[in-house]
Formats: sequence, C-alpha cells, structure tokens
Amino acid sequence: MGNKEDCPICLDTIRDKKTLKCRHSFCSKCIDSVFRSKPACPICNTFHGVYTGTQPEGAMSVTRSYRSLPGYEHCGSIAIDYVFASGIQGPEHPNPGRQYRGTARTAYLPDCPEGEKVLRLLKRAFEQRLIFTIGRSATTGLNNVITWNDIHHKTSMTGGPQCFGYPDPGYLSRVQEELQLKGITDED
Repeated sequence: MGNKEDCPICLDTIRDKKTLKCRHSFCSKCIDSVFRSKPACPICNTFHGVYTGTQPEGAMSVTRSYRSLPGYEHCGSIAIDYVFASGIQGPEHPNPGRQYRGTARTAYLPDCPEGEKVLRLLKRAFEQRLIFTIGRSATTGLNNVITWNDIHHKTSMTGGPQCFGYPDPGYLSRVQEELQLKGITDED
C-alpha cells in the first residue's frame, strides 16, 4: 500500500491499468465493477457517463403562480408536482416482484433565474430516475414505498427549513450541490 501503482479499490498492484479522465488509475476489473452501480470515480466522484437511478415510472409537471415565497418576495413561485402510481418492484429495487405504494408530492421553487436553473436540473434528474427510489420511509417507517433519494425539495411554501419550506437562503445552492453529487450539472 502507498505505492502509486496500487489500485485504490483492491489495494493490490494495478492489473490492466485503466486511467479515468480525472487522472485516477485502477485495475480495469475493479473500476468496471464500481461503474456498474455508479459511473463515478470512487476517489473524486467525477462522473464518467450518465448515472441512471432506480426511480419508478412516474410523471413530473410544473405550474407557475404569482404567489411569492418568503425570502423571494420579488418574484412568483414554481410548483412541481410528482405523481407515481402503485406498481411492482423491478430487479433494480430492494424487493423485486413485491408491490410498492404510489404517491404524489408537490415541491416549490422561486420563479427567478436561479430557481429556473434548479428546475432545469431537477427535470434532468427526474429523466435519469434520480429524484425518488423505493425503500423504507424515514418519516413513516413503512417499507416498499416511494421515498426521496437524497435530493432535497421544499414541500412547503412557508415555515422555514424546519418545516421543509421557505425562507431558507442557502437552499438553492445546497440542492445544486446534491444534484452535482448525482452527476447533474449545468455544464452538460
């Protein structure tokens, strides 16, 4: 260990060396194995390819309102509606063949340039099946339900961060960082 030619995954001498565009090197078999679950460098998290999640089939729609959000009184708001029917879990889910319950969720963004940017990124994340997954709900404790997948949304227009609402001055920056961790950036 410590040798520059050691693979950071298996910690053995690199065999059939593969160097990524981020300049980190691995055994070809080791990095191929990692990329099957997430196409990102395990050292720096740079994405190499497109990451597709396990979100079930659903719909995302957007409406706009003149009603402003606390902290964004100078503009209207954007409502994002997510709707999922109940269904059967696929091979990519925790319990293939078992039923999961559908859900509907609404989230809010300010209708301003940065809110528009976040909306574009959220649309891409939704298309790549990254916003939701199937698992155990942290809120209800129920299994085999549709849950958020580490991309936080404001599900209330008011009440501040403790109520998943506004005002929350750092939210738009934080959600962009969360999206970036899943390979969703404005650079593509």
